[in-house]
Amino acid sequence: MGLSRLAALHGVATSFSPSADVTVSVPDDTVTAVLAALGVDAATPAEVRRSLTAAESAAASRLLPPTVVAWSGEPLPAALAALPPGAVLTVDPDPDADGPSAPLRMRVLPAPAPTENTPVTPSWWTEPPLGVHRLTVRTDDRRYATTTLVVAPDRVPQPPARTHGFLVQLYSLLSTRSWGMGDLADLADLAAWAGRTLGSGFVQVNPLHAAVPGAPTDPSPYRPSSRRFPDPVHLHIESIPEYGHVPEPGRAALDDLRQEAAALREAVLNKGSLIDRDAVWELKRQALELIHQVPLTPGRRAAYCDFLAAQGQALEDHALWCALAEVYGPGWRTWPEGLRDPRSPQSARARTDLLDRVDFHCRLAWLTDTQLATAQSAARESGMSVGIVHDLAVGVHPDGADTWAQQDAFAHGMSVGAPPDAFNAHGQDWGLPPWRPDALAASGYAPYRRLLRGLLAHAGALRIDHVMGLFRLWWVPEGRPPTDGAYVAQDAEAMLAVLVLEAHRAGAVVIGEDLGTVEPGVREALARRGVLGTSVLWFERDWGGTGRPLAPEKWREGCVATATTHDLPSTAARLTGEHVTLRHRLGLLGRDLEQELAEDAADTAEWLAYLARLRLLPEGDGDEEAAVRAVHRFLLATPARMTGIWLPDTVGDRRPQNLPGTWDQYPNWRLPIADEEGHPVTLEEITASPRLHRLMAVVPDGRESRTAPPGARPS
Repeated sequence: MGLSRLAALHGVATSFSPSADVTVSVPDDTVTAVLAALGVDAATPAEVRRSLTAAESAAASRLLPPTVVAWSGEPLPAALAALPPGAVLTVDPDPDADGPSAPLRMRVLPAPAPTENTPVTPSWWTEPPLGVHRLTVRTDDRRYATTTLVVAPDRVPQPPARTHGFLVQLYSLLSTRSWGMGDLADLADLAAWAGRTLGSGFVQVNPLHAAVPGAPTDPSPYRPSSRRFPDPVHLHIESIPEYGHVPEPGRAALDDLRQEAAALREAVLNKGSLIDRDAVWELKRQALELIHQVPLTPGRRAAYCDFLAAQGQALEDHALWCALAEVYGPGWRTWPEGLRDPRSPQSARARTDLLDRVDFHCRLAWLTDTQLATAQSAARESGMSVGIVHDLAVGVHPDGADTWAQQDAFAHGMSVGAPPDAFNAHGQDWGLPPWRPDALAASGYAPYRRLLRGLLAHAGALRIDHVMGLFRLWWVPEGRPPTDGAYVAQDAEAMLAVLVLEAHRAGAVVIGEDLGTVEPGVREALARRGVLGTSVLWFERDWGGTGRPLAPEKWREGCVATATTHDLPSTAARLTGEHVTLRHRLGLLGRDLEQELAEDAADTAEWLAYLARLRLLPEGDGDEEAAVRAVHRFLLATPARMTGIWLPDTVGDRRPQNLPGTWDQYPNWRLPIADEEGHPVTLEEITASPRLHRLMAVVPDGRESRTAPPGARPS
């Protein structure tokens, strides 16, 4: 009982429910390990008692929680309403707040006798401006507390009208000028074309976070070194202004590198090669080294200095990690001991010794940031109502730059994943260390705020992978199977408030990936704050009743409706059953192939019959391309605010970009977009594809319904 009580005080669940009628207890040694990662000693019964006494004493004497959330225009937070009369509140305003910069002072007045007309918000309360403030409280009995006060708008911005757009993994989108993988110039070009030609409202891409360097680099965009800074591998080299001013002999060297890049591109497009991120980066790195030698013009130098000042310590730490990784390798836990601490004297000396390399990596972050800005500008100038939708991965690599620079913020020895459920009896371990909720709260959520601000700087919307992680995450102790994990709660109110605040400041839409096991109340809490969900056609059934396909009018409005995602089969593969035979070839099926094929065919047939009954399949049975169009007619018949079209679906691609449960058995994250015959196609070929234009003919042209000028922000 003592261990359970101690765990509850620290947000650690001692049981979980893999299904509605099943409850599973978490092993005591898992609970003990998770508490240890939170700095709580529960190794022995005596330590449990001591830790429990300390935690209960702290909770009883605490005047305010570490963070208080006030939603603009809503009732006073309970923590503030419970303050004793006579308490004095001082709000030191957020430097970024739109409002007075002077401290705001209030005194708690006695609550009036309750009547039907008593206002919900007391008269003594003056709502501070939106922002993250420092709140100090002093009571008449000389108690004192300082906490973070987040004042957030009640909802995130919404798309100004229903809209459609493309979903694409950027690396897979090669143009005739790419250096072996898709880049930010390709993204800008796709957005400009889609907005101007089709009236599309957005383009959603995979996370562009900085990867962990290595041989080979982990190709997954969902296991990055840093979520705070983008990866310069996405740069389009020729678009860098200094590129044209590289003198001889560097000019000849650049020409040679371009020829090698053309060979990489040719190998991927016409010779069956996989996308080789490491080879692409090696060529781009050499080119960037040459470009780095060109002095910046005065205006460019001023812009770079402004960027350095705005990014501050976070960028300096990131660049130093990159420089040290070049010398000692990317696994910072194996570096010389003094360099494992970013604040050590040895690290300070390294900043001086490696100054040129630190500047090089700072410059790359700036160049990438400028091309991200260009892509969003191209999208907005094309008339897109949203623009580029960026993706936030759920975590970072344990050996990456973020875990080195923010060691106090992470729970070391832990990894996030998913518990066992009806679809995966073994659970999942994603190999990503979680943030410590207590450390985030103590910092006023500073790492989280900086992360969101950086991602939203050039985004029309932000997709949050596994958005349920704002509420709780499944922690797996190192060395244990995923079945032996435990849920650890976040302060969901604070995480949501910071998200809503930063999205409001950026004028950006927020999309939550809420597929899979979702805790009761999570979707409702997200919807209340305007966070759109994700609805995939094949999963939308009347699960509480008939189990049949969910009627389009019963879909939720607050979502991105789509036929597939990067982790699922393409629509053509789903319709033909090819995704089942692929998993069979790789030994991933848990049952007999014929049984799997029969069930899959029955599921598909039920959907196609339903589409036919709705008169969305006028071409009749037996036409795969027509069935793909019918699927998208259905999506457009739902009330969903955004309809996402998987770009590979437009040309009949059969192959998934990622096949969960595989590593080297399948080329995850390394495939170019291909046509129905499996031949890779370029951006230019995609935009000219008759199959694409036949599909997009069923999609209303967004240009006809635009009511806002191209530069307007969604509201």
